[in-house]
Amino acid sequence: MRLFLCEKPSQAKDIAQVLGATRRGDGCWVGAGVTVTWCIGHLLETAPPDSYDARYKRWVLADLPIVPERWKMQVKPKTASQYKAVKRLLGEAQELIIATDADREGEMIARELVEHCRYRGPIQRLWLSALDDASIRKALGALRAGADTFNLYQSALGRSRADWLIGMNMSRLFTLLGRQSGYQGVLPVGRVQTPTLRLVVDRDRSIADFVPLPFWAIDVRLLGDSVSFTAQWRAAEECCDDQGRCLDPNLAQQAADVMRQTGEARLQKLKTERMREAAPLPFDLGTLQEICSKKLGLGAQETLDIAQSLYETYKLITYPRSDCGYLPLSQHSEAPTILGALAGADPILAVLKPYLDARRKSRAWNDGKVGAHHGIIPTAAARSLERLTGKPRAVYTLIRARYLAQFLPNHEYDRTQADFDCAGEALRAVGKQVVEPGWKRALPEALAASHSRSADTTTATTAAAQSLPALQQGQIYPVADVALKDLWTQPPKPFTEGDLIKAMKNVAKLVDDPKLKQKLKDTTGIGTEATRAGIIQGLLDRGYLTKQGKALAATPAAFSLIDAVPRAIADPGTTAIWEQALDMVQSGEMSLDEFVTKQSAWMSKQVERCKGLRLTITGPAASAGRAVPWKKRKSTGRKASPRKGRAAKSPSPA
Repeated sequence: MRLFLCEKPSQAKDIAQVLGATRRGDGCWVGAGVTVTWCIGHLLETAPPDSYDARYKRWVLADLPIVPERWKMQVKPKTASQYKAVKRLLGEAQELIIATDADREGEMIARELVEHCRYRGPIQRLWLSALDDASIRKALGALRAGADTFNLYQSALGRSRADWLIGMNMSRLFTLLGRQSGYQGVLPVGRVQTPTLRLVVDRDRSIADFVPLPFWAIDVRLLGDSVSFTAQWRAAEECCDDQGRCLDPNLAQQAADVMRQTGEARLQKLKTERMREAAPLPFDLGTLQEICSKKLGLGAQETLDIAQSLYETYKLITYPRSDCGYLPLSQHSEAPTILGALAGADPILAVLKPYLDARRKSRAWNDGKVGAHHGIIPTAAARSLERLTGKPRAVYTLIRARYLAQFLPNHEYDRTQADFDCAGEALRAVGKQVVEPGWKRALPEALAASHSRSADTTTATTAAAQSLPALQQGQIYPVADVALKDLWTQPPKPFTEGDLIKAMKNVAKLVDDPKLKQKLKDTTGIGTEATRAGIIQGLLDRGYLTKQGKALAATPAAFSLIDAVPRAIADPGTTAIWEQALDMVQSGEMSLDEFVTKQSAWMSKQVERCKGLRLTITGPAASAGRAVPWKKRKSTGRKASPRKGRAAKSPSPA
């Protein structure tokens, strides 16, 4: 019997239909010589400390650190019946095809069962990027050897054991230290969650400690051919900060007065450049979560759940837990079919037909950039689109737009920079005129505007930029108005879930050491595409973070914990290096045993160092109600600045 082992019941049902396994069995689908069974996530879990020694049921400082000599797995009680079904089928199978999700975690879900149930037969790997019939048939025709993905399992196992070592030992340690100081709650510490928490704590402290600085700006409205446009005053460099903001109120007042009195400005220099913007890459999960947070107000976990349903239930997109936005060259041949299906499923796309070119190859098609997964794109199963409404429809529309953009021209516009002299004061006006909307025609807002005929696509994509009238160098233009603006620098913004996902991905930017920064640039950052949303949700559920609208805020317990844990545990650079080591396990450069041994030794050293700490769970004033000492006083009459303040200081590596 040929056995297919899937990750979820819905996935198993889709594959079984293609294989002709239509008869329902005990925890499986059965066909001629083939059986399809499924897990329900992990059917096994790493055994807790008390399974190694009963004394570990009590949390005692003297028992730490706990490091298993031989790792144990145990059956999860909630899904024990399905485990029995899978174990029986593995005992009957002559050949096994692993058909779990095509990632590190999916590999572990299957391989831990293979090992625990002692299956010793041949293994092949089904590597799926989408669950529509065509994609399944294509993958069935290109099965991989089981040995090709075995190191993926070793990497996942290393990640699981590292998480166990840090979580079990450090959580017990700091919970016990907390109890000594009178705090009765559990203080969980995690390999990924703790450095993620530190990002928010550091940001909140930067906001609370921010000291606003006043600066002055002048907007000058000029008239040209009966059309007004705005130029900005450019103060002398010695009177400005490093961002070009004037810090001298007297200088600004004098400049405004003299420009009002003069009443005209001469155009000294006129420069127009044709700018071209290539289409953005198809989405990886992190970027999708970031954009959905910004545009749709969705949380990271909510975005992942919607994307997973679009993949599993509706079959409308490819595998969503991807960390890559590029596409394999082989996939380009499917473009005409996919584009045809998209156009047939949604009449709103008819306006794009004159501009779409299925032969176009954007920078997205690059085999050298594609890893285990490619970018998230629509499938040809677009007929299911009519079933989508609300948030799932909005998320799908964003994914579809990124794919359509690959077959549209570059976005082109003319950027004009005009420099004026007004009574010896320098002014600069910048204008933008769209020449070719290009790929921006596919944006949801542009399509909606075009469909409603309330605006054309050019208007929809350039509303934020001013358009300058025809200007001539040497010409004099009347001054219609001079507006002196009394402004404040602004603090860093609180993290949203989308911002935090982005920070977790781009952890290298938060590290000062140049060697470490370079090492981190090509790693996955904190966590993985599949786990980041769960990490953030876990911090919310445990009361380390709260949400105030879209903004995330650290609680008093979070501040106290971050101040108490070893700096290396909370340092984003450390966990990114661990992820890099896991990549080495996956590539075969490091063995699983070597990785776990190093992790055990490092963790044991940290435990011994921290046993004598005195922990006090109290939060600074900045954590209570998000104090904002930088906020302007009502009596000043100052306007809030739309400009960004100086960036918060990045945490340095341990």
